[in-house]
Amino acid sequence: MSAFAWTLVPREQPSRQSVVLVPLATIVLTVLCSMVLFTVLGASPGVALYSFFIDPFSSAYSISEILIKASPLILIAQGLAIGFRAKVWNIGAEGQLVIGAIAASLVPITWSDSTNVLMLPAMILLGVLGGMAWASIAAFFRTRYNASEIIVTLMLNQIALQILYYLVTGPLRDPRGYNFPQSVPFPDAALYPTFGSDVRVNLSLGITIAVSLAAWLYVGRSFSGFRLLVGGVAPAAARYAGFSQGRAIWISLLVGGAAAGLVGVGEIAGPIGKLQPILSPGYGFAGIIVAFLGGLNPIGIVLAGLFMAVIYVGSDSALLLADIPSSAPIVFQGFILVFYLAASLLVHYEIRRKPTAAVEGAG
Repeated sequence: MSAFAWTLVPREQPSRQSVVLVPLATIVLTVLCSMVLFTVLGASPGVALYSFFIDPFSSAYSISEILIKASPLILIAQGLAIGFRAKVWNIGAEGQLVIGAIAASLVPITWSDSTNVLMLPAMILLGVLGGMAWASIAAFFRTRYNASEIIVTLMLNQIALQILYYLVTGPLRDPRGYNFPQSVPFPDAALYPTFGSDVRVNLSLGITIAVSLAAWLYVGRSFSGFRLLVGGVAPAAARYAGFSQGRAIWISLLVGGAAAGLVGVGEIAGPIGKLQPILSPGYGFAGIIVAFLGGLNPIGIVLAGLFMAVIYVGSDSALLLADIPSSAPIVFQGFILVFYLAASLLVHYEIRRKPTAAVEGAG
């Protein structure tokens, strides 16, 4: 009798509607599965849904919290997406964020003039350079020894964290901080100005908007952006046209490192106001989800970053109102990534039944 096997066949031309349908299907499936999960855990699905998606918009302060969490997610995702479009997989934004924050913190910690207006610009510059320097390690090993940038950047995350722990418990620890692992509080000149006394959202949001606009122009309106894409996706064609794959790798990783380093500055010069062991609630990894959920498109990334920020803020409310476990937001993010990958796979590939060799029946 005939036997069949299932196989994936690439589609000649993915549907244009998939740009909208994939993220929409991802969000709908994520919400439905999360509601089922919350029900199994004994929480009210209606209360959980309200906590995640309605309560974050209940006050001006909550909306400002959405913006302050969306800003680093969008900024990291914009940097990573440029590399992802060129098939350069930077998984080390978390470590690049940490090194950027460390480099930037040296300015307010060592600068004797605590009122100098050049302090914050110097922090921004050092933070960007720190993130780029950390990313350049992976770029060097990829272009020189063909080492996987996925593995290298992932390992560098842990090294960066260990460097941070050493510094805040040793050389950079506040001598008047009662032995807590943290630096001295930064002066006002080293902090981003806020948009009001009763909110925490600050000038870093303006930087994120500017970077998003620059990413949109670079990706869709510049020859350099096209050359970067070709250098990563089709190395042979790129070499024939005079484009360099190595150049695409270096630019991709350096841009991602610069964006992550800038986020590190935004954390220590914004909500935190000092260097401490925990600088990020996982922005470097969540930024990867935001980049893909936004379809690697600068405008889509802005929308995806806002959606993810709502989840971050809503999860705090859900812990109290719906009595869900603290790990629920992480599961929520995992659902988003899994369903996005599944939906994206069906857009680019068609599942077909392929006949195999006939099987003789017994007897």
